Amino acid sequence: MIIPSIDVRAGMAVQLVGGRELLITAGNPLDWLERFSVAGEVAVVDLDAACGSGDNRAVVEKLCAAGTCRVGGGIRDFAAARRWLDAGAARIVLGTAAEPALLRRLPRERVIVALDAVNGEVVVDGWRRFTGLSIAERIAELRGLAGGFLVTFVEREGQLVGTDMARARAVIGAAGGARVTIAGGITTAEEVAELDRMGADAQVGMALYTGTLTLGRAVAAIPVSDRADGLIPTVVVDERGTALGLAWSSRDSLALAVDERRGIYQSRRRGMWTKGELSGATQRLLRVDLDCDRDALRFTVRQEGAGFCHSGSATCWGSAPALAALERTVRGRTSLPDKGSYSRRLLDDPSLLAEKLVEEAAELAATTGPGAVVDEAADVLYFTLVKLVASGVTLEQVERELARRALRITRRRGDSKRANVQAAT
Repeated sequence: MIIPSIDVRAGMAVQLVGGRELLITAGNPLDWLERFSVAGEVAVVDLDAACGSGDNRAVVEKLCAAGTCRVGGGIRDFAAARRWLDAGAARIVLGTAAEPALLRRLPRERVIVALDAVNGEVVVDGWRRFTGLSIAERIAELRGLAGGFLVTFVEREGQLVGTDMARARAVIGAAGGARVTIAGGITTAEEVAELDRMGADAQVGMALYTGTLTLGRAVAAIPVSDRADGLIPTVVVDERGTALGLAWSSRDSLALAVDERRGIYQSRRRGMWTKGELSGATQRLLRVDLDCDRDALRFTVRQEGAGFCHSGSATCWGSAPALAALERTVRGRTSLPDKGSYSRRLLDDPSLLAEKLVEEAAELAATTGPGAVVDEAADVLYFTLVKLVASGVTLEQVERELARRALRITRRRGDSKRANVQAAT
């Protein structure tokens, strides 16, 4: 796949030529994450930390909370590596500090080793010092200690001259089972697709920021189809992964969907169409994923209106699952006058809602027996959903936070807060 890159300097997204010459100042990195995250994982590089001239920690932490990020730049010891893993980085990227002693202390599958090379020779310390090692030799030293390698062809970085496919193929062979990401000069959708077919990801910056390559075209170049019409089956799911229905995509509809962030598909009868243009049941496209064989897509969308199905139901298989349906029902009460709705009463009376939350949580804590626990847990979930709706929060946001916490490698004791307060007094 394509890995869009956000390089951060002095709090701004930037693009450098050859790692030194500033060419583009692109504004707020969060805006770029919003644009890029539809393609999946995004590379975030703290240039100031990498150069030892400060850091952009606060900005990068916000990026990790908002999307799926691999973080690099200035990670030189275990403490820094652990901090970013705990902050929610999907992966961390280590450069000069990537030595066996440190790598053995980190979760292998979440570590990428960055190898920068000039004409095939690995360079370190900001591309200033030549090591005398080839890329293959350095990979051989570290193979088995990292889940992936990021190889940058420095002489091509930021130049928009295309990448070296022969050298990329050699790197992929040397890496064995570790996933390789290639950076440096990648300019066209065809290069992204060719690297994907070879088993590597393409990290792209300059081509995206200059508009030389659109994210939509890069993503659309990858899928393959065995159909005569070239269409690709597209499973459509909501933010929580519930299947809404099946549609079809073409390369053109996929590129447009990615660039416009909308549910745009290719009908086998009607041609290209945008979901909800007539019915109002529009879709915000959040993410596109390809399956392992690259012959099927998954669109994760935020569905508006009555639902996905033309019949008006939430899914093409009927109603949404119970928890999602309940959230939708409670959310619908916010726009209706009170006609005996208990949810609306709770929404209008924060003190009552607070009392019920405490009451039901205490009952759940005290109850025993599977049936009673199910009943009390259902009550707690209901009042929790009302609290979420009252606060403008979605269940999907809570699930995303739980997923972020699961990435932490530092484990807390989890002692009772009441016990901690009593000990302190």
